[in-house]
Amino acid sequence: MAGTAVGGPLGDAVHARVEQAALDLFSERGFDVVTSDEVTDAAGISRRTFFRCFAAKADAVWGDFAGHVRHLAQLLEAADPAQPVLRAICAAYVEANAYPADRQELLRQRMQLILTEPALQAHSQVRYADVDRVVAEHVARRTRGAPSDLLPRLVATTTRAAAMTAFEVWPTRRDLGLANALHGAFDELAAGLLLGGWAGSRLTAHPSVAVRSTARRHPPRGARR
Repeated sequence: MAGTAVGGPLGDAVHARVEQAALDLFSERGFDVVTSDEVTDAAGISRRTFFRCFAAKADAVWGDFAGHVRHLAQLLEAADPAQPVLRAICAAYVEANAYPADRQELLRQRMQLILTEPALQAHSQVRYADVDRVVAEHVARRTRGAPSDLLPRLVATTTRAAAMTAFEVWPTRRDLGLANALHGAFDELAAGLLLGGWAGSRLTAHPSVAVRSTARRHPPRGARR
């Protein structure tokens, strides 16, 4: 997942250089220990230029998270109405996090820092609330409800939990692609709902919230075998 980058005439190359210098230093020495001035020295820029790129030190880790959320929302708005909700959300997460091969290591660094640095975790709830909002809005559109209803909020928070679990596992598994990790997490989420005996609930019974048919390999609790 990609803080808020500050707009301006600075080129993408400058943003990328500052971001990489920050991630390298934070990964090596710790987020709290490294100062903004040390990042500017490593990137070969002025302090003023740093704060034209990023509003705060944490944003150099999070990157353009607001743009990431907008992209996720656009993908969900463009999703096929005939596609089951969980599958559409999974596909949107996968595409929104489709980094080119030469940016994969940067994403690993970013996620390791976000998942392990307490100061960055303190920022996460506000940022993840924006993700939950766009997912809940999508579910509400599909179920003709309100984003504040139980089902949209439940789907938003559980799918984010599945995605974050994939992000936690992926940096430590060089043999596992991020897309496969995300698909696997969503499949397990879908299977777990059925295994937990929720097959009769709106979450799995509602046709627009149906999940992959492969998840049916797990029968509901108490079902005959």
